[in-house]
Amino acid sequence: MPDLDLVTADGPLRVFELLHDAKPVLLNLGEPGGFDITPWADRVQLIDTSYKGEWDLPVLGAVTAPTAVLVRPDGYVAWVGGRTQLGLPEALTTWFGPPAAA
Repeated sequence: MPDLDLVTADGPLRVFELLHDAKPVLLNLGEPGGFDITPWADRVQLIDTSYKGEWDLPVLGAVTAPTAVLVRPDGYVAWVGGRTQLGLPEALTTWFGPPAAA
């Protein structure tokens, strides 16, 4: 995951700062409140944020920022998606265990 300068409701933040606690994070770069990961909230941080501009990725170069990115505690991307959240529950389960019982 690139170490981006993010903008949050609490002010500017870098991606690496979110990984200091060795806890996975779902970055919501779209509409605030657009994702509900309540069944994994005890294990995964959800951060509503924004980023201006394109991402510069190794090998690929500049790409348009996605709507959301699930980042593992080691900084690797586990899932990238959009508002449909297609595949997100499966990625959360694969990497961070089954959803908590309601």
